[in-house]
Amino acid sequence: MPRRPSTAWTIVVTSLAAFMVSLDNLVVTTALPQIRDDLGAGLEGLEWTVNAYTLPFAVLLLTGAALGDRLGRRRVFLAGLAVFTLGSAGAALAPSIAVLIAARAVQGVGAAFVLPLTLTLLAAAVPEERRGAALGIWGAMTGLAVAVGPLIGGAVTEGASWQWIFWVNVPVGLIALPVGLRALAESRGRSTRLDFAGAALISAGLFGVAFGLVRGEGHGWTSTSVLAALVLGGLGIGAFVAWELRVARRGAAPMLPMSLFRVPGFAAVNATALLFSLGMFGSIFLLAQALQNVYGYSPLQAGVRTLPWTAMPLLIAPLAGPVSDRIGGRPLLLGGLVLNAAGLAWMALVLTTHTAYAALIGPFILSGVGMALFFVPIATVALGVVPATMQGIASGTNNALRELGGVLGIAVLSSVFAARGGYDTPTAFIDGTRPALWLGVIAVVLALLCALAIPRRGGLAAATADTSSNAADLSESSESPERESGCAGRRTAVQTTSTGAAT
Repeated sequence: MPRRPSTAWTIVVTSLAAFMVSLDNLVVTTALPQIRDDLGAGLEGLEWTVNAYTLPFAVLLLTGAALGDRLGRRRVFLAGLAVFTLGSAGAALAPSIAVLIAARAVQGVGAAFVLPLTLTLLAAAVPEERRGAALGIWGAMTGLAVAVGPLIGGAVTEGASWQWIFWVNVPVGLIALPVGLRALAESRGRSTRLDFAGAALISAGLFGVAFGLVRGEGHGWTSTSVLAALVLGGLGIGAFVAWELRVARRGAAPMLPMSLFRVPGFAAVNATALLFSLGMFGSIFLLAQALQNVYGYSPLQAGVRTLPWTAMPLLIAPLAGPVSDRIGGRPLLLGGLVLNAAGLAWMALVLTTHTAYAALIGPFILSGVGMALFFVPIATVALGVVPATMQGIASGTNNALRELGGVLGIAVLSSVFAARGGYDTPTAFIDGTRPALWLGVIAVVLALLCALAIPRRGGLAAATADTSSNAADLSESSESPERESGCAGRRTAVQTTSTGAAT
């Protein structure tokens, strides 16, 4: 008998998987002092503990989305979930910082094949009239995972040990795999061959740039290895763009159609996502450590004291979803970015070695509300400007740039931190953290300027129609039934956008 997919179970499995892989971005932040003591890691080792996960995550997201479109989204999703679960077990068993970093990289590879496909599997399974609410749940879960990561990490580290941060993923993965095997329906994107050359070029390019930025402070920005990584990475990205344009000119389907970036909404929302992640994730990386290294809180105490920040998505997301359906996602994004910039600036102004915790509650609340207002609509905004047949590509691109922004944020803000301060004393830690926070503020303000270029509700349908026209040029080799399906998908995207559900 053919499998009868369950919409409810699809929402549960995809949202749980998205929560799990998103949680591992920052769940280690409150455990970093203990990892530093137990494994003898320095600043670079701590950076790699986070970035070894986010780097392959960012590099392979586009490849994961493309493989899902071609080999089957359910199949690739479940394979990625299995790899992520194995990587989690390896991290929990790591006897040294090098092994921990390697296991975190395996986790990142698995996560790259999971996250973009959670969104496309969900969008395909949920009826159009309920899609806005379902995608809102997905966005809230990913945002909540990032927000509560430090709290969960602190609670688990103090209650058991830092290894249990990774062990908790294992039973969740083992349960989600058979449920997903039964509940999820298989689907594919365009029936074309995988663009292996494009996948290799973009993976090598993003890896080179991110690798150079992470190693820059520790090895010197003018060192041969850092300069070579940055230059080769830039050349790889440039070669990827040239290759994709060539593929499109030949009438084949590129991995990432460059025509999408001619649509203001698509380019703007991706630039916004990258810059927001740069400012916010880099700041969280340092602030979560400051609560322990400067103010002497235990991991659990530090996690609890972030609740005015981390609890805000729990309170705001249920309200923000329906509001987004009524007025569109753009106003929420703009408001969230304003509040985030204000909250980070407030923290930078009041942060000293003697700052009372009460002085941090206001900026924590402000940043928490802003984070919720950003995360709830970002997925539907990113998908709302593209035709349904290209939602896998749009999802992979948006998530890749968000993850890459996190890598850049931790690398760049940590470089400022190391140049102006360090771990030697609480004073040195604050001296390095304050200027790093101001750089985070600048990044979020730039994200706000990019978000202003996202079309309003009245202009978004026109932008989507232009994107659909460009996308039609990429389907020259498709059969007629596939073209008709693609047109139907584009009409669905426009209709969903016009209701505000996917703005």
